Amino acid sequence: MTGVGRVGCGRVPAIIRLVTGREAGMATDKQKQAARRNLERARQAQSARAHGKDVPRRGQGMSTAEKDRLDDQEFAFPDERKEPLTDASHVRNAIARFDQVEGVSDAERDKAWRRIQAAAKRFDVEVSESDWRDLAKGGKDRKR
Repeated sequence: MTGVGRVGCGRVPAIIRLVTGREAGMATDKQKQAARRNLERARQAQSARAHGKDVPRRGQGMSTAEKDRLDDQEFAFPDERKEPLTDASHVRNAIARFDQVEGVSDAERDKAWRRIQAAAKRFDVEVSESDWRDLAKGGKDRKR
């Protein structure tokens, strides 16, 4: 089989070429541009830190420790402690990922949807769907 070898030594397994239609080591122009932008941002942040500026090292979000300190009722699915509803960003994320939560009943989804709607109102997030069933068209919640 030609082209089979270790990745990184210039040869790419033939199976990767068959699946993707291109060699694994080749990036698209869009990927290269994104990588250049990311490198430039990283260099700017590193330089700013070197000059004494306080530049956060991670993006906004919730650490595991912060999530562990939350009360169960601050989650859309409190029994599973999934989808925290602590701010507008998390509410939007909970809506976007609602159909990806597995192992919950329709009754639990109904309760979670009511929690999400209450949090959306509290954080002024517009929700166009009136029911969680309007969110998913063929998501995991339909594969039962």
